[in-house]
Amino acid sequence: MSHDGVRLHGVHHRADSDLAFVVGHGITNNVTKPYVARVLARLARHGGVVAFDFRGHGRSGGQCTVGADEIHDIEAAVRKAHSLGYRRVATIGFSMGASIVLRHAALGETKPDAVISVSGPARWWSRETAPMRRVHWLLEQPHGKLAARAIGVRLGDSWVQVPESPLEVVGRIKPTPLLIVHGDLDHYFHVEHAESLHRASSGHGELWIEKGMRHAESASTPDLVDRMAAWTAAKIEHLSPKDEG
Repeated sequence: MSHDGVRLHGVHHRADSDLAFVVGHGITNNVTKPYVARVLARLARHGGVVAFDFRGHGRSGGQCTVGADEIHDIEAAVRKAHSLGYRRVATIGFSMGASIVLRHAALGETKPDAVISVSGPARWWSRETAPMRRVHWLLEQPHGKLAARAIGVRLGDSWVQVPESPLEVVGRIKPTPLLIVHGDLDHYFHVEHAESLHRASSGHGELWIEKGMRHAESASTPDLVDRMAAWTAAKIEHLSPKDEG
């Protein structure tokens, strides 16, 4: 349950580890989608996994706010991971989920020990690609919202107040370790989004541009998942004792 009262459905891959990965999916996805489940299963080789359907998706309640209120969902999942006994928690988000984990790491109450953005946007209302123009049709047109419901997404009302974009908040994530991952063939968000986020982090974030990679969970190979998990373990291992608790 998020602190604003939305009931969330999720899965837990238990591990005998101090580390858990909290995973946020992309828009229209949920934890039962095969390529999402594949990523979760691969991460489970490296630690515990707490994953959930964002509000308005899958079996969770509420309505999708496309990155605004979903930071409460990540907050709830991070707290859940700690309540399950994991001492260290890393957040990993894909596409829409990437924007949410960045915003949570900057603005949330319970900070993660590391954060990874995969295939994420730097700014809102990005329409430079055909897939994103289709997404905006879903979000903005009455028939689009009906189509979104047909594919399992319950959209809320348009924003009354525009939330701060990932680009506006990424500089506040320091000193939390930050990894920005993006494919050079991403057909939703051009690689410039990742480069902008990296610049806005003032060099704090680490940037991986993956050759031949397209977008988000469906493009995340087992090798990439393993490398992200290894990066997380290395960063968390080097946290000093003062970072405990």
